[in-house]
Amino acid sequence: MTGLLVAIGDSFTEGVGDPHLHYPNGLRGWPDRLARQLGRADRSWRYANLGVRSKFLDQVVADQLEPALSMRPTHVSFAAGGNDLLSLRADVDDIIRRYGAALQRLVDTGAQVVVFTTFEPQASLLLEPLVRRVRTLNVAVRDLAATHGAVLVDHTRMREFDQRSLWAPDRIHMSRQGHKRMAAAVADALGVPHTLRLRDLVPGEPTGWRHVARTEATFVRDEVVPLVRRRLRGEYVGDTTRPKWPVPIHPAEGMKRLAAEQAALERQGRPRDAALHRT
Repeated sequence: MTGLLVAIGDSFTEGVGDPHLHYPNGLRGWPDRLARQLGRADRSWRYANLGVRSKFLDQVVADQLEPALSMRPTHVSFAAGGNDLLSLRADVDDIIRRYGAALQRLVDTGAQVVVFTTFEPQASLLLEPLVRRVRTLNVAVRDLAATHGAVLVDHTRMREFDQRSLWAPDRIHMSRQGHKRMAAAVADALGVPHTLRLRDLVPGEPTGWRHVARTEATFVRDEVVPLVRRRLRGEYVGDTTRPKWPVPIHPAEGMKRLAAEQAALERQGRPRDAALHRT
């Protein structure tokens, strides 16, 4: 199996939580890890990643769908809608309708589409309204995947992600090990052989309630409060972030080398994708 994989979506697709200095935007992420495996399986595989953090569903559709379709991909990963659920007045039924319309456009191309459920965290009662939204969207994603023949990676049923080590400090994005496990899960779902080595998960040591209380207070102060403030001010990091791989590359050529070429062009004031049009 070979072809062109195009990844579209938000921070889940961009790779937030999996830092790497030698990759575009300083991030690697599960799609880049998967692309490397595809290149190893067959050097003719091509790959593009249009995902940008903090984007809402409509922004993903408006900014990424047409560029993705214009590449004529054989495979598309589609992950969006999670940021919409964080809105205080989120209309889940409307999110599902718009998600379904976007998915329809993707499957109509004949490409193999990969979709994901959103992980349902074990949360406090304070976050129960959000968890209910996530569950509702997940049910819809499963139904839509079955209806359209899309490949479903059911993240929320991968209960190994209950382990804190698979999450970044913000508890929203996966950690390096989390992204690696997701890359393996997508490769398995597509039937692509891979050499990803997954660490054995070791349960954390039980801690006393005082430690838990201090940890939760620090998390709320350092992660939740700043996020809420940014949302209230309408500030989104994605507004100044560009896609990592805007045109197709051949991962087999070496993704670090290709990233270095992009960085060199940027320092010269040239578009970061100029070096990649040869593909």
